[in-house]
Amino acid sequence: MDSNLEQVIAELVVANHILFDEHVVDAFGHVSVRHPGKPGHFLLSRSMAPSRVRAEDIIEHDENGEPVDANERGVYLERFIHAEIYRARPDVASVVHSHSASVIPFGVSRVSLRPVFHMASFLQGATRFEIREGFGDETDLLIRDAEKGRYLAQALGGACVSLLRGHGSVVVGGNLRESVYRAVYTEVNARIQTQAIALGTEVDYLTAAESGAATRANATQTSRCWDLWAEQAAARRKTEI
Repeated sequence: MDSNLEQVIAELVVANHILFDEHVVDAFGHVSVRHPGKPGHFLLSRSMAPSRVRAEDIIEHDENGEPVDANERGVYLERFIHAEIYRARPDVASVVHSHSASVIPFGVSRVSLRPVFHMASFLQGATRFEIREGFGDETDLLIRDAEKGRYLAQALGGACVSLLRGHGSVVVGGNLRESVYRAVYTEVNARIQTQAIALGTEVDYLTAAESGAATRANATQTSRCWDLWAEQAAARRKTEI
């Protein structure tokens, strides 16, 4: 196996563990990354709880979301989320889909998820995906085919985050570490925003200009978060063994 591919797979395994440890995913949810040697393809684990993912669980998928080397390993029903976002967004190199508990209320209410502090500045312009608009009110809310994936990618547009009503969210990044950073701070911002709203006074959100400046500054700092989270994830799993 190419050494670069091995490194990407290793980081994808760590990403799964971090997202679990930081309460973004539980038994459900998934994270993918573009294949380093085949930009139209992506890497995603087999269908399993993210905290249990290992290198041997990573499966290459083609541009249509179909597994290339599953070898009888089960694949995620919602792999089309990843395939269609990658198709629509050449700038995206990693996608996280989760049912992050603090984020769900913003998808089912009329309260917009907006950045309340600088670490979540990327939330400026977060969008909403309403599956009923395209597919009626009798779906199971899952993105289980390419048509629904395309509709979701359209709803995401050029944003970093889109909320799926009654389901969860998708978060994208220009690389794996950025998507993990954004997924974690989407959850954190949702929790803080809920607390701020509960105070009963008007919330002072970041302006578009503040969000842009903060996002540019934070882009240079994602590895600081990654290094800490990866170290903690490794220590936890060593202790568990």
